[in-house]
Amino acid sequence: MIKKRAMILVSNDPESIRLGANEIVQHLNESLATYGLQDEVDVSTVSDINHSNILPLVVVYPEAVVYGPVKASDVRYLVEEHLYKGRVVDDLLAPPKMLTGQIGWLRGHKGYNPAEQRIVLERAGRIDPDNIEEYITSNGYDALGKVLSEMTPESVIDVVEKSGLQGRGGAGFPTGRKWKFVRAAQGSKKYIVCNADESEPGTFKDRIVLEGDPHVIIESMAIAAYAIGADEGYIYIRGEYGLAYRRLEKAILQAREFGFLGNNIFGTEFNFDIHIHAGAGAYVCGEETALLESLEGKRGEPRSRPPYPVTKGLWNKPTSVNNVETLANIPAIIRNGAEWYRSIGTPSSPGTKVYTIMGNVNFSGVIEVPMGVTLREVINIYAKGMKPGSTFKLAQTGGSSGSIIPAVLQDTPMDFESFRKAGVSLGSGALLICDQNTCIVDLVKVLLQFFRFESCGKCTPCRVGTQRTYEIVERISKGQGKLEELDTLLDLANEMERASNCGLGQTATVPIRDMLKHFRTEVEAHIRSGSCPTGVCEMAQEVEKV
Repeated sequence: MIKKRAMILVSNDPESIRLGANEIVQHLNESLATYGLQDEVDVSTVSDINHSNILPLVVVYPEAVVYGPVKASDVRYLVEEHLYKGRVVDDLLAPPKMLTGQIGWLRGHKGYNPAEQRIVLERAGRIDPDNIEEYITSNGYDALGKVLSEMTPESVIDVVEKSGLQGRGGAGFPTGRKWKFVRAAQGSKKYIVCNADESEPGTFKDRIVLEGDPHVIIESMAIAAYAIGADEGYIYIRGEYGLAYRRLEKAILQAREFGFLGNNIFGTEFNFDIHIHAGAGAYVCGEETALLESLEGKRGEPRSRPPYPVTKGLWNKPTSVNNVETLANIPAIIRNGAEWYRSIGTPSSPGTKVYTIMGNVNFSGVIEVPMGVTLREVINIYAKGMKPGSTFKLAQTGGSSGSIIPAVLQDTPMDFESFRKAGVSLGSGALLICDQNTCIVDLVKVLLQFFRFESCGKCTPCRVGTQRTYEIVERISKGQGKLEELDTLLDLANEMERASNCGLGQTATVPIRDMLKHFRTEVEAHIRSGSCPTGVCEMAQEVEKV
């Protein structure tokens, strides 16, 4: 399998097409074939370009070199010089002063490589997940061997901490710091728990890892156990993931047979074993303390904190709960070092992020890219653009609990710090891309319906708040809302965020806040005119006429 080493984007807005963009794409494909580069270079198009006198544009990644205006007759020379010989074609470069405003993003970030860079998904789809020998021959268990033969628990934690790895489940808490807390906690019995309860709607990145590379989770958990001083671990997996469960179960048996689990691993005094527990479908069990309650055989309800799991977790013992994607980074970090990992992504958010892409785009699926890509780049490069006739309106990150990102934020680097500064969250990595036909009121109503159904009911702010906010948004969707109820929505959101016992009640407020912050005019239109601007909501008066 040949890895793509470059990507070419051609502007295909109406003006570019008029000036010959389609012919440029055709000549690019022909020229790449002439030089034998067709399997190494990907050609795609981008339509989100304002009018410019340097169209059509041709952008070559990973250097983010912008050429323009380009004619079909320039293409073979461009391919020969830049893609075949590796030299920038100075006389075809777009004038820097022209690269402003809407098309300024094409220059990319300094040092940024938009090609997929697989760490978490390095083996998924490329090895037989049922064959431990294929995992071993692709550097499998090398990191565990290195840890047990060359490193102390403290040095393992130090490497992970220096790498800057942050939790990929959504919270972004530094992994090395969490491990350090558990190791320092009092108690001879400690646990490592893998949170594989991937219940966010539209999120299936962890499933790809579990089904395609189960041994990486076993190796990662063993490394984590050695670092924090645990001899026992649990994988809490979503009950609907039957294939992933069976493959993990088989992988654990194989690991025991080969001596990677059990007693005296690699001939050392380190003992460690793993158990699997399947959840029963409760969304709230994705919250780490509810997950621990469920593991103990209790009703899956979040605990009051403090104390936190790092000091009193599973059966009141110090416990590190880590997400699947987080753990899948560990072996590569140990093998290659902290500096290597920090060379990927952004200074504040090193490494890669796995995203699932869905919605009104030409490509849906899973990608793994360096931290710091923008939503615009995800849509135009990895998702191959919006579907014909669609224009980008908003994106939702991280399933139901993620932020709603308006078009004005699509050039914000997608990393923890940049999103935090912009007042939004990265979430678990599900990207729902929506076009102009999406109604913000209808979307938020669906999300609140989900939250009120999935609330465990333990605390009043969440139990009552999710119901009351849903009722208000439902009335707005029917044209029966009142303007003053928008203030009530914000008041309810503030109380839910302040007083809810866990993240479910707190993040249930995010869609409300984002709706009123970025799309208030559209919401008010439902109330003032009694009609839905997109025609999605079924208004009460329209129903009466039928």
